[in-house]
Amino acid sequence: MSRPLAEASATADREPEHKLQAGAISAAGAVVMAVAGSAPAYSIAATTAALVAAAGLASPAALLWCGLPMIGIAWAFSYLGKADVNAGAAYSWVGRALHPALGFLCGWALVVSATIFMVAGSLPAGAMTLALFSPENSGNVALATGIGAVWFLVMVACVMLGAQLTARAQWIMSTIEVLILVVFALIAIVKASTGAHAGPSFSWDWFAFNHFQGMGGFVAAALIAAFYYWGWDVSANLSEETDNAHKSSGLGGILGVVIVFLLFEVFTIGINVMMTGDQIAANSDNVLGALGEVIWPGLGGKILIIAVMLSTIATLETTLIQVTRSLFAMGRDKTLPAAFGRAHKKWQTPAFATAIVALVSLVLFIGSNFLGSVGDILSDAISSIGLQIAFYYCLAALAVVVAYRKLIFKSWKNFIFIGLWPGLGAVFMGWIFVVSIPELGPVVVSIGLGTLALGLIPMFIYWRKGSPYFKRIPLNVS
Repeated sequence: MSRPLAEASATADREPEHKLQAGAISAAGAVVMAVAGSAPAYSIAATTAALVAAAGLASPAALLWCGLPMIGIAWAFSYLGKADVNAGAAYSWVGRALHPALGFLCGWALVVSATIFMVAGSLPAGAMTLALFSPENSGNVALATGIGAVWFLVMVACVMLGAQLTARAQWIMSTIEVLILVVFALIAIVKASTGAHAGPSFSWDWFAFNHFQGMGGFVAAALIAAFYYWGWDVSANLSEETDNAHKSSGLGGILGVVIVFLLFEVFTIGINVMMTGDQIAANSDNVLGALGEVIWPGLGGKILIIAVMLSTIATLETTLIQVTRSLFAMGRDKTLPAAFGRAHKKWQTPAFATAIVALVSLVLFIGSNFLGSVGDILSDAISSIGLQIAFYYCLAALAVVVAYRKLIFKSWKNFIFIGLWPGLGAVFMGWIFVVSIPELGPVVVSIGLGTLALGLIPMFIYWRKGSPYFKRIPLNVS
């Protein structure tokens, strides 16, 4: 498949201050980043109670029917990345394939969702640290916020100091996390097969639709499931820093989604089987730690808390990468202040963007103390982020169909992986976005849509200033 005839600013000659550290991430590193971005241990620990509350025994079905479209969207990212290597990823692709306004809002959706997540992610990092060393204080929001802020600042330093350091940190944290999860998954399977479980026996019926509380129940569960998967696309935002990026970044995203899909399904089934509904609800802020106690009393909970803590810290780092690289691309295109688009001369990272994100996030940490318990904050944040995820994933999947429209029917492979699968992913995410709005509470909708609408202000300002991004260089391939 040939390269596009016209390349956008992503592949054009750039001034030195607009360049990131090329080749810092290997092909295997792209897979590690994608897995770390979805944060399997954190997602299971922080989100399972919300998913079970929405779907009950149909939780595995929610993950399945959201996971299949998500793999299609990963294919979309892969093909779009072949045509345009850009740290802004969907921001650039949607802007060129569909319309610059939609592309800008895609980039903005990622920026605000990632910023909201800084609170949703840092609080559990602090809470898990307290659960290990001071269990009696694990529900103290102020203390958890403070410790979470320290972890966050450590990740800020890693992201600031270069992609190679970031990659090394991810290899260590994610490898330990996934190994712990695999070992506990095997133990849980053995124990469940011998009848040592408190919940119902496994049934293939859990993958069907009959356990959902109507269409509203499915929509609520699917929005939560989207949050589970979110983050794998960090491999796309790292494309300018990845070796052989035209191939490696996209493949890393696809493999990352498949790996976390398997982990999510195994542990969600395990939680359904090994724990009662009351146990799940009572441990809503750390279901995984409670599962560890059930699987391996005394020590299992502590080990899985370590996995959750590593996962949370790792995903803070990948989320920082996503938001800072998106801001870098937007600053480089002058759709935001140009300072965001400059890279540090020595570290070759978007240092200004990283510093601003860190400052805003610390302010949000302080404000989060007035929002309620850790569980309350997580619940509202997960649903609001889910709206924004559905929005920009939908547009990115649609972008590949439009960009590659002349090639879709040239082979069965193209039809399935460029047309049908991403197209179904776009329809699914768009449907979830529209249908879920009336079902969500006013707080969630105001956070999810309100922060997205704020992006219209800088968009109109820089459109009027004549940013070349809004002139749109089409992303057509031949």
